[in-house]
Amino acid sequence: MKISKLMVNRLTSPLGFDLTSPSLSYVVSGTEAKTQKSARILVSAAEDFSEVVYDSGVREDIDRLDFELPIELMPSTRYFWKVQVWGDNGEEGESETAWFETAKDDSWVGKWISPKADKQIQASVYRDFTVDKPVKKARMYGVGLGIYELYLNGEKQGEEYLLPGLHSYDAWMQYQTFELDVKEGTNRIEFMLGDGWYKGKFGLSKKEENYGDRLACIGDLVIWFEDGTTMTVGTDTQWKARRNKVESSGIYPGEHYNAMMDVSEVFETEEISPLVGPLTPRLSPRIVVNNRLKPVELIHTPAGETVLDMGQNMVGWITFTNNQPKGTKLLFQFGEILQDGNFYNDNLRKAEAEFSYISSGEPEEVRPHFTFYGFRYVKISGWTGEVNKDDFTGLVIHSEMTELGNIETGDPLVNRLFLNAKWGQKGNFLDVPTDCPQRDERMGWTGDAQIFSGTACYNMDTYAFYTKYGRDVYSEQLKLNGSVPDVVPLVNFEGDGSTAWGEAATVIPWNVYLHYGKKGILRRQYASMKAWVDYMKEQDDKYGSKRLWQSGFHYADWLALDGRVEGGVYGATDPFLVSSAYYYYSTDIVAKAAKVLGNEEDAVKYQTLAEEIKAAFQEEYFTKTGRLSVDTMTAYVMSLFMGLTPEGAYERTCKGLLNKLKENNYHLCTGFVGTPYLCRALSDNGMNDLAYHLLMEKGFPGWLYEVIMGATTVWERWNSVLPNGKISGTEMNSLNHYAYGSIVEWMYRDMIGICPAEGEPGFRRAVIAPKPNYVIGWAKCTLDTASGTYKVSWELKDKKLKFCVTVPFDTQAKLVLPDADAGSVEVKAAEGCSEAAKVQAGKNVEIELAPGEYEFTYEPTVPYRKIYSIYSPVEDLMENEAARKILQEDFFDVYGRIPFVKETPVLLDLANGPFTQMPYEKQAEIDAKLRQAE
Repeated sequence: MKISKLMVNRLTSPLGFDLTSPSLSYVVSGTEAKTQKSARILVSAAEDFSEVVYDSGVREDIDRLDFELPIELMPSTRYFWKVQVWGDNGEEGESETAWFETAKDDSWVGKWISPKADKQIQASVYRDFTVDKPVKKARMYGVGLGIYELYLNGEKQGEEYLLPGLHSYDAWMQYQTFELDVKEGTNRIEFMLGDGWYKGKFGLSKKEENYGDRLACIGDLVIWFEDGTTMTVGTDTQWKARRNKVESSGIYPGEHYNAMMDVSEVFETEEISPLVGPLTPRLSPRIVVNNRLKPVELIHTPAGETVLDMGQNMVGWITFTNNQPKGTKLLFQFGEILQDGNFYNDNLRKAEAEFSYISSGEPEEVRPHFTFYGFRYVKISGWTGEVNKDDFTGLVIHSEMTELGNIETGDPLVNRLFLNAKWGQKGNFLDVPTDCPQRDERMGWTGDAQIFSGTACYNMDTYAFYTKYGRDVYSEQLKLNGSVPDVVPLVNFEGDGSTAWGEAATVIPWNVYLHYGKKGILRRQYASMKAWVDYMKEQDDKYGSKRLWQSGFHYADWLALDGRVEGGVYGATDPFLVSSAYYYYSTDIVAKAAKVLGNEEDAVKYQTLAEEIKAAFQEEYFTKTGRLSVDTMTAYVMSLFMGLTPEGAYERTCKGLLNKLKENNYHLCTGFVGTPYLCRALSDNGMNDLAYHLLMEKGFPGWLYEVIMGATTVWERWNSVLPNGKISGTEMNSLNHYAYGSIVEWMYRDMIGICPAEGEPGFRRAVIAPKPNYVIGWAKCTLDTASGTYKVSWELKDKKLKFCVTVPFDTQAKLVLPDADAGSVEVKAAEGCSEAAKVQAGKNVEIELAPGEYEFTYEPTVPYRKIYSIYSPVEDLMENEAARKILQEDFFDVYGRIPFVKETPVLLDLANGPFTQMPYEKQAEIDAKLRQAE
């Protein structure tokens, strides 16, 4: 028995984090036991467990995913903990020792200080101190504004960058904790400061000094000595300042570093009172280097430029060891695409995205300190001698999140699409979920964040990341009477809340809860969730309490292709239908969250409100005969996906969606709101083949079009790059914009079929209901959930379906085999796994699975191949030899005089055209023959 992945609030060995409500979790594997019979958790102030501060005792009620530690933790204390588990077969195991360390108490010796120098100077603030006896441990608790790096005796401390990250500085200021190795004798502690988000140019207004106009820092360096005494070195006016070698820096402009700069001039410091919120232990996961990429090519462009191709649209920077002569000025410019073979970055708008370096002639590692770039290509200017691509390394940075899910299929383009979405997440999960990482924006747009959150939770462990973002969301709501701004942190952006964007307050915490099974995220965010729904109700009440949200500005189905203005950003779907649908969706989520938290009064209150909204929606948008009055793809999708379709109107609504696809030649035209739910609505409502058709579409608009065009991340627009390789525009055209990567959630939930069960979140129980299709042949997934590792695969071969499923320790899964007959399903179970009962449920077979490995094989009751029919596009029929022969024999011999026209792409329409009027009996005869064609 192996007990691993010991985590606190989904963090491994957290140092100095906010642990107000510590929740412990662990995973058990490598055992023949099926369930956890009992467990014991020990917490100690000493690594050898000689100072046990908590002993749960052997208990049967310990939750592996969410054990809330019922003790008061002391500040500045490292705790060690371990777990013992007993299985149902008598097997037992004990984990390795893990640790977590609390932050300091609320008192501070240090003061906020700032250099007494020109405000434009990028400064370092430092203090020398002397240690004259053996040290037991040392910590620095502190933070610098805007961005900082901490140095001790000239060595950078910690592996993270861009501290303290981006958050609502005016509402709360998170500080960091560093474990220091001080030496006896004289030491120097130093904050290296840059402008960052806090002071530099940032936000939609492109203003500087959004939060403050002075570089500053505060810190308490605390040393515990072996003799039991302590010493604290706090920031005060005894600290000195000097220039650092960064001449200027900014999130958008980049950084200019002069290794020859004279930094000997010393400045005094002074106490200041920055307009920031109270100092708080950190919530942000570390921003660290997660991948290192080598350039794949050195390009000499037609324009005579020297350009590195990193082979991947990435976020971070490049690094190299300096070998340039003294005084050499190097310039690096960053871009996402080449145009006519030349370097290009006009789509970055006003973001200069540069890094310049003046060489001192000495070898040193060269990298930026106070900025980051989104790029694939790097233009190098000023290099002396030949450029060797192998001298450079791309450092990929993002918030620290363990990768959880991986999907592979029989189609390499689909596999690349999956990777593109994951790379989009890596590039945009940098302390906040940004819309894009490269142009003059890089902000926490809430709409993008919520529609991608389901995919994000499958791909990576985002619990801690979204916990921090949730605090920012609520911090901004408190300023806006519950409204959620379009960007979080707000950064001087005006405007009331908009539907779908505001749902970041409800959808994200609910997704996080479902995936990781911890109630703590709902407790933290419940006030925020309620505030957003209450805000929508307030808007509703202002205009007659119709239980609809029909006021204000809404982005609605942003960037949909069915808008009235060609190339416009607003789709055709009525914004108030979207806002009213989300009004219901969020209210229903809050009702469910209240129930989880045991707040029955709120559960009833919000469930009642949700039912009222649903009734009003149906009355407003559906006719008495069941026709949806807003005839757009997104309107049908939202009504189906969100459960807003009235009884009796279901079939007509499904047909409406089908007709919209047919009108659009079976291409999608949805935007930010409709796209995340489109394929899910199709697969959930009997149109799985169409979901795969949209996935596999290789032309515009479609996911694979981007892949074929060479994309390595997901684009902002369906046509960000035209078929001729030209970028379609520069005003709003990011090539790393994860929103449409939300298709990956459908890949997990429907293609693979693995979903967390709502009543037993965190995959304590999973529903595994794969929906295979012949177009990809096979698919497999490994998912490291909070409960353990699930593996699901399926393969279609020789007209048979084979499913392989692994269910981890102490979990349960309901497997749904599609189009199966219980009597024909062959089951192979690993040793120790009893064969589960097969239950016929309509056209499917359901099986309850205990932990273990299983294999299921059967011939489906319907053919898993492409089915041709009179409803098929004529183009598809003509590409298949058997179908084409049927048409030639049964259709063209009579109606060959009628030319094909693009306005009637489906055979049924052509057969019923004004010059054909094919008899119904003949249509049925042709349809039956086509369905047999292979």
